[in-house]
Amino acid sequence: MPESKPRRKNTTQARAERQSAHAIDKPMPGWYKPVMFGLMLIGLLWIIVYYISQTLFPIPNIGGWNIVIGFGIAMVGFFMTTGWK
Repeated sequence: MPESKPRRKNTTQARAERQSAHAIDKPMPGWYKPVMFGLMLIGLLWIIVYYISQTLFPIPNIGGWNIVIGFGIAMVGFFMTTGWK
């Protein structure tokens, strides 16, 4: 009995499969995890210092924006967790 020919894959589908396989095999750089956790800790420490010093530190003249800066630094670290493997 004759065999049917295998279907040719769509070129975009084949390209996507190659790219996804390449991304999975790629190891994370050694600096990624320390930077990620470091940013989360620096953001937390920024906010803690702001509250403990009664708004005098880290930057005295910007007031409540110190909280925004602290959360912003921490959020960069949290966003980095999406790329962590």
